Amino acid sequence: MTTRISTSSMFDLALASMLARQKQLAALQQQVATGQKIVTAKDDPVAAGAAVGLDRALAELERLGQNANTVGNRLGLQENALALAGDDLIRINELAVQAASDTLSDEDRRSIAAEMRTLLDNLLSLANSTDGTGRYLFGGTADDVAPFSRVAGGVAYNGDQMQRSVEVAPGLFVKDTLPGSEVFMRIRTGDGRVDAGMAASNTGTAVLEDFGRTSAGGWNGERFTLRFTAGNGYEVLDQGGAVVASGTWQPKQDIEFGGLRVAVSGQPDDGDELEIGPAGTRDVFATVQALIDALEADVVTPADQAARRNAIQAGMRDVARAAERFIDARASGGAQLALVDDARELREANSVTIKTTLSGMRDLDYADAITRFQLESTALQAAQLVYTRMQGLSLFDLLR
Repeated sequence: MTTRISTSSMFDLALASMLARQKQLAALQQQVATGQKIVTAKDDPVAAGAAVGLDRALAELERLGQNANTVGNRLGLQENALALAGDDLIRINELAVQAASDTLSDEDRRSIAAEMRTLLDNLLSLANSTDGTGRYLFGGTADDVAPFSRVAGGVAYNGDQMQRSVEVAPGLFVKDTLPGSEVFMRIRTGDGRVDAGMAASNTGTAVLEDFGRTSAGGWNGERFTLRFTAGNGYEVLDQGGAVVASGTWQPKQDIEFGGLRVAVSGQPDDGDELEIGPAGTRDVFATVQALIDALEADVVTPADQAARRNAIQAGMRDVARAAERFIDARASGGAQLALVDDARELREANSVTIKTTLSGMRDLDYADAITRFQLESTALQAAQLVYTRMQGLSLFDLLR
């Protein structure tokens, strides 16, 4: 059995071959023009899908970069604010040292208090710093309102104690600025562990010179009251009021009891007291305000002078603790800024890797594409030649 091939079939086959070659040439021409070997998803569905996933990964890296810029800006502003606040505390300490001099008059001390008041206002302003977008630096997650405000008796904190964690690279998180409660409030007094102070009701001229824990240790965190008695005597009472130690004291020499020590100068009256125990907490604004109040108070008697000196020395100790807190906060912020830099390097490395992979998937190999274009062009010419020859296969041409 023979199979007949009609003239129309031959023409259809030749036409289909030419159209296929033209289509391939058009596709190659479009690839060369765009520089992309995947012009549409149908060119390589698997590679196209993978490329879309990599595009999303690049977009995510860009978003994380924006996060890093935002949190880096806020941490940088926090660093600036804390540096200026630290400078204010240095100046306040200098003024307190100056005010402790016995050569100054009450008017001189009031002038110093006026400068301290200005510094206190500046501290409050720095604590209410914003990031330039209307968000407050030290408000925690409640950063849409000013975190600090003046109230009767001092300064109140209006923020919360939360600290955001911001993703700045895949799987890498950076902490946002510290809440103001951890920077300006709840600062340990005294030496940070132990605090002591003369009773406000004292009538003598005793001044607390030094205190702390003894080198031998043994303090269990209990609070004691040291009561002065006649003839340079003293007795130490525990929290229950029981006498646990007694003796005589010498000016500026340590009195040791229960793992603690104190040194006193001046002359206390019989019944004057000193309390010592675990350090409490105080906000920096109250510390500065107490110094201002001490400098502005009327001093008439030697007991008033001793009370002022005790208040100034206590204020200087607490200012030192606040300065340490600011330094710790700056160190914490600096560590987070270092993580922001590390995250940038990680994002850049990931971006280079992804873009290299995308280039391998999408970018055209021009040498290969042009070679294939020439081959397809030659094939098209051959198909056209065959089609031309087919037109001369009619029997009528032989009968002429």
